[in-house]
Amino acid sequence: MTNSKSKTTSAAVALLMILAIIVGLLALPAEKQAATAQNTQETYAFIGATPNPVGVNQEVLLHIGITAQLNIVGDSYYGLSVTIERPDGEIDKIENIQTDATGGTGRNYVPTMEGNYTLQTHFPAQWYNYTDYWGATVSNWMEASDSPELTLVVQADPIPYYPGHALPTEYWTRPINAQFQEWAGIAGNWLKPAGSYTMPPIPKYHPFNDDAPETAHILWTKQLIQGGLVGGELGEVQYEMGDAYEGFFLGSVIINGVLYYNKYNSDGGSDVQQDVYAVDLKTGEELWVKNYNNSRLSFGQIFFWDSYNYHASFDYLWIVSGSTWHAFDALTGRWEYSMTNVPSGWNLYGEKGEIYRYTVDLSNRWITLWNSSRVGSTMGSWGSAVAGETFDASDGIEWNVTISDSLPGSVCHYFLNDKIFGSTAGGMGNMDEIVTNWAISVKPGEEGRVVFKKDWTRPAGNMTTVWTDASPEDGIFILSIKENLRYYGFSLENGNFLWEGEPENYLAQYDKWYGPAYGYGMFYTGRQSGIVTCYNITTGKTLWKYEVKDKYAEILWSNNFPIGFHFLADGKIYLSYMEHSPINPTGRGAPFVCLDAYTGEEIWTLDWFGNFWGGHAMIGDSVIVGHNGYDGRIYAIGKGPSATTVSALPKMSVEGDKVLVEGMVTDISPGTEEYALTARFPQGVPAVSDANMSDWMEYVHMQKERPADVVGVEVVISVLDPNNNCYEVARATSDESGYFGCTFEPEVPGLYTIVASFEGSKSYYGSFAETFINVESAPQPTPVPTPVPQAPVETYFTVSTVLIIVAIAIVAFLLLRRR
Repeated sequence: MTNSKSKTTSAAVALLMILAIIVGLLALPAEKQAATAQNTQETYAFIGATPNPVGVNQEVLLHIGITAQLNIVGDSYYGLSVTIERPDGEIDKIENIQTDATGGTGRNYVPTMEGNYTLQTHFPAQWYNYTDYWGATVSNWMEASDSPELTLVVQADPIPYYPGHALPTEYWTRPINAQFQEWAGIAGNWLKPAGSYTMPPIPKYHPFNDDAPETAHILWTKQLIQGGLVGGELGEVQYEMGDAYEGFFLGSVIINGVLYYNKYNSDGGSDVQQDVYAVDLKTGEELWVKNYNNSRLSFGQIFFWDSYNYHASFDYLWIVSGSTWHAFDALTGRWEYSMTNVPSGWNLYGEKGEIYRYTVDLSNRWITLWNSSRVGSTMGSWGSAVAGETFDASDGIEWNVTISDSLPGSVCHYFLNDKIFGSTAGGMGNMDEIVTNWAISVKPGEEGRVVFKKDWTRPAGNMTTVWTDASPEDGIFILSIKENLRYYGFSLENGNFLWEGEPENYLAQYDKWYGPAYGYGMFYTGRQSGIVTCYNITTGKTLWKYEVKDKYAEILWSNNFPIGFHFLADGKIYLSYMEHSPINPTGRGAPFVCLDAYTGEEIWTLDWFGNFWGGHAMIGDSVIVGHNGYDGRIYAIGKGPSATTVSALPKMSVEGDKVLVEGMVTDISPGTEEYALTARFPQGVPAVSDANMSDWMEYVHMQKERPADVVGVEVVISVLDPNNNCYEVARATSDESGYFGCTFEPEVPGLYTIVASFEGSKSYYGSFAETFINVESAPQPTPVPTPVPQAPVETYFTVSTVLIIVAIAIVAFLLLRRR
């Protein structure tokens, strides 16, 4: 009975408590009811400003948020705001701020007046819901908060920023200190395989390498294949040069100052030895040689992994075997990881170096985009987490969409995250009178939409329309007609016809495939005609022409050498003799040419037979490297180091005497250390003027005749005198042996430091040397004694005579007196 009453009483108390809770909940707002039933979290807003203090009109980074981090990467808080009270009492606001998972984020602010600003962050109350590690749903009611007020001091004078680093004036190498951000423009990589004609064509315009070679100065050479003249029983014929289709230099890339190339040609498959070489780009030093199961290097990649936890670039050498890709560390050649089931297509590089591939099926009207950075991304930070793994590349498909309309012809060009262009004139062209050009959008959110599908009626006649090239920077695509020798420009935005070029030389009929290049708002043609024609790419107006003359009638079917464009960089265009299937022996005297890309002015030439199918010349870190078909060697061209020596005689001299200064300026580029050159130039290879550089390099490295009238380089002679005054005393120009000499007269006695300085040129970095002399004071002249005055001879005789007469007279007088 007692127990029953106790149970009844307990139940009643429990019921009353439940009712009280319910009544309490009913009295709260709806959103607060849920929070009370779950979690309520007090928040602490913050505001930071960097830099503080700051100058007027200088940018300030505001750090805005609350101290509670979110639990899931990618989650955010919303609706934050900042109020900024200016010195004049006006209020600036930054609103609708979304944080990242740290609970904070950044915004830029530029103060426009001097004085103190008051800043404050405002965090609005909101729910934060997430699923925890165990799968449970967690709901937090984050209460509103305001940060403490922050005073931003704005002063009239700007605060200093990091001063930066000047571009190098001395010989430089990799690695480049990461603080030298200003050097980015002179450093560059070449990741796509050299000389492989793929679609889209390998871009010939390279915006980096801002110090592209302005002379033909050779840094080093290295034998790639058996090359040059055979002689003997076979006489004048030469060894193979790689054309056509041998691919000796094909697949070469440049990464971080290292040239990677395949040693042997592409024939023979996996049963024939295929080695990959790594060579220092500046010195030609062989770093390593690897054999990857007799597979060839395909292309390179530098990928910037920019995640929450890790930010770094990774460089890879890729070897492709069918749909399987193998990545190797560029520094060591070590295998890193592999991908299987990579879709077919053409490599496009994203802003962070990720490799994309579009797959287009016009028949079934669909497109996919594959992204290499999605493959294996679930493993965590890129690089170390994937080492030794093999991944299925199928999960790299980023999207698959339907094309909105049926399209004829074939794909001609891909533009990442913009459009895919196609035409019935694609491939090797067609003879239809109506040419249909089209573009499919692949912009985010517009994938698969047909941008334009437009017919163009070509000029009448039995003519072939050929797809030529496209410039996304200029919004132009170009078609050409083989028979009338003209190019035609169209808009990449809507397909409208824009311009018709003037007719070119009849040999231009062969220029339509793989021939042209573009950059700097211009379009360059040439190839078989050997006539470089530069057009304004947006108007079709001819700007200039340059003929690569065959001066000695070596090419019997043309007055010019057939050419191919290698690349554009630093406002220059580089091209050379390239012939699809040259006879043997080949035409002599063919040049590698550097032209001003804007004017067509010749800057320099060098005796070099470029390789059409075997791999073009490339540029990296402002050094040109490529295969010379005349001798089978790899050549590296760029600015090299120099050395200066100096001596002065006499070492000990007297004030008023002249001093003879003499010395030598030599080229100490890596290639000059080869025995072939040290035997010919035991005192060193002389440094010569830029004007003589091409002929001199052909003499030094190609064993051509020694050029006449070679001029050396100017040397400035300066002194630091005994009074610590520094000044120039003479200038001299070295001769063709590298020697220089001059004289000067020291101004005051004492110890002199004599400095001979070669300030450098377009071919060489500068150098200097010092020596010392001592100048004694001139001895004081010995005083001449004052001579004693003497009477003249006549006076002497007269006086003597008088005295004698007087004496005789006295004697006579005395004698007479005695008498």
